[in-house]
Amino acid sequence: MPRTLASLITSFILCFLLTPLVIGFFKRRNIMDKPGGRKIHTGDTPSMGGIAIFSGVMLAIAIWMPFPHIQKFKFLFGAMGVMFLVGLRDDLVPVRPLVKLAAQLLASTMIIFLLDIRLSSLYNLFTIDQLPYIISVTLTLFTFIVITNSYNLIDGLDGLASSIGIIAFFFFGIYFFLVGIVQYSIICFSFIGALIAFLNFNWQPSRIFMGDTGALLIGSVLSVITIKFIDYNFHLPLDNQFRIESSVGVGIAVIIIPLFDTLRVFISRALKKKSPFSPDKTHIHHLLMRLGFSHSGTTLIIIAVNIGIILLALALDFLGDNLLVPIVIATCVILSVSLDQLVKESVARKKQKISKRFRRD
Repeated sequence: MPRTLASLITSFILCFLLTPLVIGFFKRRNIMDKPGGRKIHTGDTPSMGGIAIFSGVMLAIAIWMPFPHIQKFKFLFGAMGVMFLVGLRDDLVPVRPLVKLAAQLLASTMIIFLLDIRLSSLYNLFTIDQLPYIISVTLTLFTFIVITNSYNLIDGLDGLASSIGIIAFFFFGIYFFLVGIVQYSIICFSFIGALIAFLNFNWQPSRIFMGDTGALLIGSVLSVITIKFIDYNFHLPLDNQFRIESSVGVGIAVIIIPLFDTLRVFISRALKKKSPFSPDKTHIHHLLMRLGFSHSGTTLIIIAVNIGIILLALALDFLGDNLLVPIVIATCVILSVSLDQLVKESVARKKQKISKRFRRD
């Protein structure tokens, strides 16, 4: 535990000290994220906070990770570097989606083929266990890309992506510590420290955004950690006191907010015969703000829902994935439909008020 806590403290201090320098650097050069369009913020804001996060995390890992593990994880660090650089490039000068996808494929293949971190089966979900190697690799590539981009898409509100990241890394960090994989715990706690420090500058009113520089980095690492959790936990001995019965269901629950939000937005756009990648204001945080909640209020609500779903999954873990996965999805569908209905009712009430005022005038 001393190493994991030390990594958290180290990354926190480094990120806390570096973030103001990053803010000042980009402000002096007027490299800012301008408001307008579907963006919620109202003032020019630097958007490359991922530089401070990446620096704090990497230095903390370099200091506290045992040297043999640093050598083992060099390919993970290489993949992190790829995602960091493509995110930085996109924040400075937007790159084509195909370039981002190519970078994600490069990073994920490094993880799969050089570190052998992959989904080796369906873990008895739908009664399917082992998968052929080519299907295992394809499924892992798909999972990596989905989680990475889902996390990137959730970064649209002050403090939201940072908070979701802290929750996910905290769960996985504690789990890996309890089962004795300290190296993964150190990685998780390094991100926790950096994100807590960054949150001081990213909470409303935000002084800096993490941008793709941070979101692609964090999303890619979360995808690796989630895949490792699902696969490692399933193969733990049945008598291990920290083994979780529903590897897939609990893994999904931890990162459910970005996953489900991306899914519902894509479905909503498809039903409207729009491209799934066309930007709009139909994300969960957009809908909550239409109900009158502030930036911070919206973030706190989403955090509470995320934690609630994780606790629900842990409480129902004994049911197994074939029941838990549908329960988690059904819970999200019910919450989503309820939110949509509340927004419709709110819009209808506003129209009625406007109509009444118009008649009086």
